[in-house]
Amino acid sequence: MVLAELGASLRESLRKLNSGVSVSEEQVQEVLNEISRALIEADVSVKLVQEMKNKIKMTLATAGDNSNMNKKKLVLKAVQDELVSLLSPSTKPYQMSRKKPNVLLFVGLQGAGKTTTIAKFGGHYARKGWKVAMVCCDSFRAGAFDQLKQNATKLRIPFYGSYTEADPVLIAKKGVEQFRREKYEIVLIDTSGRHKQEAGLFEEMQEISAAVRPNSTVFVMDGTQGQAVYDQALGFHSAVDVGSVIVTKLDGHAKGGGALSAVAATGAPIGFLGTGEHFDDIEPFKARTFVNKLLGYGDVRGYAEEMKEARNSEGSKELAANMRKGKFTLRNFFTTMENMNKMGGLGRMMGGMGMGGMGGAGATQDAKKFKFMMDAMKDEELDGLVEFSLRTPERNKREEKAAGGGMGMPGMGMPGMGMPGMGMPGMGNMADMMQGLSGLGGMPQMGGAGMPSEEQIKAMMKNPQMAEMMKSMGGGVD
Repeated sequence: MVLAELGASLRESLRKLNSGVSVSEEQVQEVLNEISRALIEADVSVKLVQEMKNKIKMTLATAGDNSNMNKKKLVLKAVQDELVSLLSPSTKPYQMSRKKPNVLLFVGLQGAGKTTTIAKFGGHYARKGWKVAMVCCDSFRAGAFDQLKQNATKLRIPFYGSYTEADPVLIAKKGVEQFRREKYEIVLIDTSGRHKQEAGLFEEMQEISAAVRPNSTVFVMDGTQGQAVYDQALGFHSAVDVGSVIVTKLDGHAKGGGALSAVAATGAPIGFLGTGEHFDDIEPFKARTFVNKLLGYGDVRGYAEEMKEARNSEGSKELAANMRKGKFTLRNFFTTMENMNKMGGLGRMMGGMGMGGMGGAGATQDAKKFKFMMDAMKDEELDGLVEFSLRTPERNKREEKAAGGGMGMPGMGMPGMGMPGMGMPGMGNMADMMQGLSGLGGMPQMGGAGMPSEEQIKAMMKNPQMAEMMKSMGGGVD
C-alpha cells in the first residue's frame, strides 16, 4: 500500500482512543501529538501539520456538548476530515470525454518517471476500452523513443515518433494530427525532461503546447522528493497551465506524504499516483478515498465502481450464468482471477474492503502459480468434464511444470480452493466465497456478472464465515 508506514502510525495512534470507556482531554492531546509526529516524519510541512492540528482542536471545541456523536467518533471524524482537507486542492483535474480527441501533454523533470507513467496512464484507459495513442517528442534523452516504443508495443497501443527528426515541436504536431485524423480518444505526448528547471525546458514546453493545443497538461513529479516538489509544481505551473499532477514512486517511500501535501498546497489537482514498477501500478487519486485507506477504513464505494466495469466482459457474463445454475468450473475461476487482476489483484481488493492485512505477497504469488497451472490444462479439464480427482501422472507433471513447482498439493497452487462435485480437496470455502462474490447464497439482487454491489460487499465483510475464509487466503485483519 502507498505510505504503508504512515498509515500504520496513524491507525496505531487512533487505536488508543478505543482503549478506555471515555476519552480525556489528555488522551486527545496525546493522539493529536502522535498524528502530527507521524505526518512530519512522512515529510509533511511542519506549518501544514500545525494548521491541521489547530483546525482539529477548533472543531472539537466548537462541537462540545452539542454534538450527537461521542467524543471518540468526533475525534476520528475530525482527523479524517482534516487529512482530506490537507490533501485536497482547490481545483479538479481535467475530465476526458468519450468519442472525441483528448490531447494530454506530459511534462516533468528527467528521472521522475514520465515515460513509464505515460505507459501506465495509457494502459489504464486502454483496459477501460478507450482508444489510446502515444507520441514521443523527447529528442533530448537518448533512448527515449525506444523506451516509449517498447512500452506501447507491450500494451498494444499505437505510437508515433522519429529517429531522424530533431525538432520536438514538429514531431508532436505530426503525431497529434495523425491520431486526431484516426479518431483516437486519448493522445498522450511525452516531452523532454531536464535534471533541473531550465529556461530551455520551459520554452520547449510552451512551444509544443502552442503547436498541439492540448486539452490538459499533466505534470509528472517524483514523490521521493518530499515537500521539495512544492517549488517544482509552482515553477511548472507558472510556465504552462498545469491541469493535473501525477506523483510517482510512492510505493513505500517515507517522503510520499510530504509530496502529496506539497502538491495540494499549490492548488494543482492530483490526478493519479504511481505505486510501483508494473504497468498496472497506477491509481486514480481521490483525497477521501486515499485517507480512508490510510486509516484502514477501506474504499468499498470505489472498489464497487471498478467491479461494475468488470461486469461487462463476456467471461463475467458467462460466469454469472453458470453460477445461477449452481455450476462453477475452473474456467469460471480463471475468469474471476482475471477480473481481480484487472482491479489490482487480491491484495488491492482486500485493501478496498478495509482488510489491508489480507492477500499479501504470498497469496498473490500462489495465485500466479495457480493461473500458470490452469494455462496448462486442457479444455475438458477447465470445463469440469473430467473429475479433478481422476488425475494421471501426465497431468500432474504438466501442471506442476507450468506452475514452476512448489505447489501446496499435487496439481494445486492455492490451499483451500476446492469445489464440491469436482473432487477438488477443500474447495468448499472457495465455492462459498464465489457465491458471495456473485450475490448468491443469501445475497439476493446480484449486481451482475458475478460481481457484487457496494451493499453486498459490506454485508460480506460482516459475515464471520467470509472473514475467516479471507484469512485463509492471505493473512489477518489489520
